[in-house]
Amino acid sequence: MVDAADTDKLEASRNELHALIEKPQLIGIPILVLGNKRDLPNALDEKELIDRMNLCAIQDREICCYSISCKERDNIDITLQWLIAHSKSHTR
Repeated sequence: MVDAADTDKLEASRNELHALIEKPQLIGIPILVLGNKRDLPNALDEKELIDRMNLCAIQDREICCYSISCKERDNIDITLQWLIAHSKSHTR
């Protein structure tokens, strides 16, 4: 989860994500990126998050990005649906 309204911290978030996916024990694990605080006027939308987090460069696994607001409970339902669909008990 990243703060979509705090663009100053996005570079650090992007670097951490890309460092994590290089770890051998995480090969092939699907990734869900959540841009929180979509209720704020300066928050990035999903397309902007995908660009700023360089998600298109990740080619070796499924990746999904949602713009959410925990405060307003926006898109929490689709986030939970994605998590359930990708849980180990529902795959393989």
